[in-house]
Amino acid sequence: CVQPSVPPVPNYKLSMSVPEWLQAIQTYMKMLQYNHTGTQFFEIRKTRPLSGLMETAKEMTRESLPIKCLEAVILGIYLTNGQPSVERFPISFKTHFSGNYFHHVVLGIYCNGRYGSLGMSRRSDLMDKPLTYRTLSDLIFEFEDSYKKYLHSVKKVKIGLYVPHEPHSFQPIEWKQLVLNVSKMMRTEVRKELEKFARDMRMKILKPSSAHSPMKDRSRGKSLSPRRRQASPQRRACRRDKS
Repeated sequence: CVQPSVPPVPNYKLSMSVPEWLQAIQTYMKMLQYNHTGTQFFEIRKTRPLSGLMETAKEMTRESLPIKCLEAVILGIYLTNGQPSVERFPISFKTHFSGNYFHHVVLGIYCNGRYGSLGMSRRSDLMDKPLTYRTLSDLIFEFEDSYKKYLHSVKKVKIGLYVPHEPHSFQPIEWKQLVLNVSKMMRTEVRKELEKFARDMRMKILKPSSAHSPMKDRSRGKSLSPRRRQASPQRRACRRDKS
């Protein structure tokens, strides 16, 4: 029988521009394909230190199995490590459609005064966005508009902090430093909050919120306790980012 071809892991070349490199990473993720099986191939515990998550990302490149949105974020961080001009941060969405809530996450990218994203989804316009958005709010509103096409209303947006470029860091990823109930806010208000946060991020003056209130984060229960039913938050996250 014919062995399925394993996509080669992209290698950064000095001749590449940042957008070209991000495109190479996204193309690689698309070659791995979106995981429609209903089985999560890689366990991603959001509370794990970065070093452990980078080991999982390495495993993804070895196994070449289909991935979902959370795995794509971890893989995107792994493949952009060592590019200090590229800042990476998680962006999570909670949406409502037909009586149900859905969760999705992408990797926000900031470089040379522009925002974009990397990610995986069943929907081509709910994953990667080119590095062309002048502000963080422009990027978030672009996702919101994409969701509207599938009749999903965005209820909450969570923005994490920049992920360190040190792959051996014992620091966990800060997934939700800013939480906005966008369905209850005017766009002008959302823009103002996002721009203040983006400015603070660029100045690197924000500290992880979990450092002050680990219990508050845990009380919500969803994303921080995937052990209970191992793949449930992630599977729900991306299985349902379609309409």
